[in-house]
Amino acid sequence: MTTFYDVPADILIPVLADRLEADSKIFRPDWAAFVKTGAHKERPPVQSNWWFLRSAAILRKVARMGPVGVNHLSQEFGGPKNRGSAPNRATAGSRHVIRTSLQQLEDAGFVTERKNAAGTVTLGRVLTPSGQKLLNQVAHDVRKEAEAAYPGLDKY
Repeated sequence: MTTFYDVPADILIPVLADRLEADSKIFRPDWAAFVKTGAHKERPPVQSNWWFLRSAAILRKVARMGPVGVNHLSQEFGGPKNRGSAPNRATAGSRHVIRTSLQQLEDAGFVTERKNAAGTVTLGRVLTPSGQKLLNQVAHDVRKEAEAAYPGLDKY
């Protein structure tokens, strides 16, 4: 069986975004048309489906790095901030975008919070079995396209 580890992200994420867009629990908020995705960006995204692409990327990162929190994910989606004549510095991405997307993925049942033994502290988000199933189904569906784009993948 093909897993999401076997398919490159640039092929997996757009198809996964289309699947998430079909889910009614994942939707683009009203404020998403005006928000930047981080302090290192100058303008909002221009793609019409950027919310679903970001949600798909977040779902994949939670699957690969989980348990993972909002702060760590914001660092993953950050970039270099232009400080004029001063050297660039790393800046985190928008935590609000990531938090809202994670909440929607939780409502859809793809991600859940992992708590400590006492149940008081959240250790981060992890993938649920239904989220794992969705990722692996999408990876299986795009496997032929991935092998055509990257000929070395057929040995895996």
